Amino acid sequence: MKKLFSFLAIIGIIFASNCSRIPENNDPVIGVWSKTEKNIVSSKSENVRNEWIFNDAYLGRFHQYKNKKLEIVTDFSWSSDDEVYTIMYPGLESKAPDQVVLTEGQLMHINGTLLAKRE
Repeated sequence: MKKLFSFLAIIGIIFASNCSRIPENNDPVIGVWSKTEKNIVSSKSENVRNEWIFNDAYLGRFHQYKNKKLEIVTDFSWSSDDEVYTIMYPGLESKAPDQVVLTEGQLMHINGTLLAKRE
């Protein structure tokens, strides 16, 4: 009887563990996106690189480099609604959420300016 009970317990555990699968997210925005700009600040040239890393759990990491020196690192969350992606930066109160659309390997703000290109 103990063997039968043990066997049924093992079968129950196997069936219960198979029910908790996380759905796969294959959104085309998942990956690394970046934009590099050259700014002139008080007659000095400054290279600024912004980088977004989107993952499949609707989260990501934002990096900003100035002259190859890491200046900002923060997490972000993202959502998609009718092909408009909203990127929210809860760690940066000074940075407003970005609303972008994905077109030909580029993330474009809804006003038409470039946010980033796929790497």
